[in-house]
Amino acid sequence: MGLFKKYKNPHIKWIKRTPAHFLAWYLGLYREKNKTVVPEDFAYPIANKNKEKSASSATFINHCTYLMEVFGITILTDPIWNDRCSPLSFVGPKRRHDPHIDIEEIKNVDYVLISHNHYDHLDLGSIRRIYKKFPKVTFIVPVGVKKWFLKKGIDQVVELDWWQTVTFCLEKGAPEIEIAAVPAQHHSGRGLFDGNKSLWAGFVTTISCKNKRKRFYFAGDTAYNPHDFKQIGARFKNIDLSICPIGTYSPKKFMETVHLSPEGAVAIHKDINSKLSVGMHWATFCLSEEAHNAPPYDLYKEMEKEGLDHGTFLPIPPGDSVAW
Repeated sequence: MGLFKKYKNPHIKWIKRTPAHFLAWYLGLYREKNKTVVPEDFAYPIANKNKEKSASSATFINHCTYLMEVFGITILTDPIWNDRCSPLSFVGPKRRHDPHIDIEEIKNVDYVLISHNHYDHLDLGSIRRIYKKFPKVTFIVPVGVKKWFLKKGIDQVVELDWWQTVTFCLEKGAPEIEIAAVPAQHHSGRGLFDGNKSLWAGFVTTISCKNKRKRFYFAGDTAYNPHDFKQIGARFKNIDLSICPIGTYSPKKFMETVHLSPEGAVAIHKDINSKLSVGMHWATFCLSEEAHNAPPYDLYKEMEKEGLDHGTFLPIPPGDSVAW
């Protein structure tokens, strides 16, 4: 890889995340005049919602943390239980609500998917709690992130580049799990000097048990482009569930190269031919300027615009589950 290796997004020349751009945002130079105003009586028409867990369920804990339970296998995505997504305990974005499920309430975790190393996706306190309670857990991470775990004394880590795949079978007769890292359009870094020195990714996970198979796509943190997601959809057929960001998109000029808007999330939903999609990256932390309740409404409008069944893309609130 080389000492000075830096990763890039292949479909854009640069991203608007330099200190100068953050300063411009802080000074209001990106401020949008026409923000979404959510009607007081708006309620997303959530069909297919199932608060009762089934053999294949996805429970939205908070932010980008989903608890996936499939054929007896349990997978967590980007776990964060911390009060703040920050390197410091007393400053940084503070959560709007408590996690609806505590780590102590979870009976088992087999795998944890980590999309990249930003503080709202790779939280040290949560990782330590998970590893302490579930010492046999395996962490799946993008290239360059494993060394962070090793420094914390955690060595059950599999590092994947885009399009690489790892397969597990815990024991004879148990479900087979195939996890593939796939492209995302984002960036990485936890400090002033490690920007883009590790990769960012989404994951397609396929779980097979006897004659049954379930496949879900966890998009991680990403913006939209017309290349990567069409390729993901072409390589991985029959995606039963996709978990896509729907928040942190305003102001557009600052956010559009690294974060999904509901418009981009619907485009991914279509590109990968997902049977059902659910939202994430909203409701928990204030990381942008759209109203906290704007993502479901903007998602509703985009689904309406595209003539799609609203029941196929659900912005379920934290604490709720869907069967898939």
